[in-house]
Amino acid sequence: MNDHNIGIGPTGELSLRVSVGTLVKVLFPDPLSGKLMLALERTATLQTVENKSVVIVKAKPFGGGVRLLNPPGLKALIGEFHYDSERSLEEGDFRIQINPKYWGKIKEICKEHLHNKGKEILDPSPVRELAEEFEDSLKIRITPDKYELTPNGMLVEDTMTETENIHARGLLTVRVYYLFDAMLKNQKIIDVIIENCNSYSDTDLQKMAFEDARQGGKGRANAMLIMPLDELETLYRSIPKEKRSSLIQYKGHLLDGNVPAILNAVSN
Repeated sequence: MNDHNIGIGPTGELSLRVSVGTLVKVLFPDPLSGKLMLALERTATLQTVENKSVVIVKAKPFGGGVRLLNPPGLKALIGEFHYDSERSLEEGDFRIQINPKYWGKIKEICKEHLHNKGKEILDPSPVRELAEEFEDSLKIRITPDKYELTPNGMLVEDTMTETENIHARGLLTVRVYYLFDAMLKNQKIIDVIIENCNSYSDTDLQKMAFEDARQGGKGRANAMLIMPLDELETLYRSIPKEKRSSLIQYKGHLLDGNVPAILNAVSN
């Protein structure tokens, strides 16, 4: 339940943005080869770059913001905080502005919830985000009985970077990710994913995003990108560690900087 008395946006004291989210490694066996395949969400987003409208297409892991269940309870632990945007207030997302001295406490709270010892401050489950993002990409709403979900730990990004989130762009942000593996069990959904990936090029998505904006939308389009898991891990192992969080090209597609986080073989 949201506390609508909590403010919005950074202040002099509440200068650090904290984003707590999930990243999900969506996997399935290739129907022909049996190889383990990874599915990423491909997003096309209309942006303004140097006063020009362009559509950027990137592939990224599934997942998103976790739900902040108990804002008053969090306030009792870290003092005053704000949501980072109106959107986070409306959605109840754990994307907040805090006094930097409480970043350590936030990490403790998140770790407690990882081991089911938390005080129900947040909900780390990725089920809601998976359902929404599958609907965006495939126009179907996946349910938990269609995949086997396995927790895979927690990742903390202590280094402050400017967020690209359209609702809080440019704010200095630290992050906590709950990591999960989701092994798809439904062959019909697997077939739809493969068809979707093969049906839409990045150029198609760019055109769709421009058309969405022309019709009064936000200038977005979504599809999926699939690839052999071992092939992607080999690619990232060939890249120096300090550069793996940069945007990487894979067979003509742009991969987001958080892709290595879900790859066990290269995330450490």
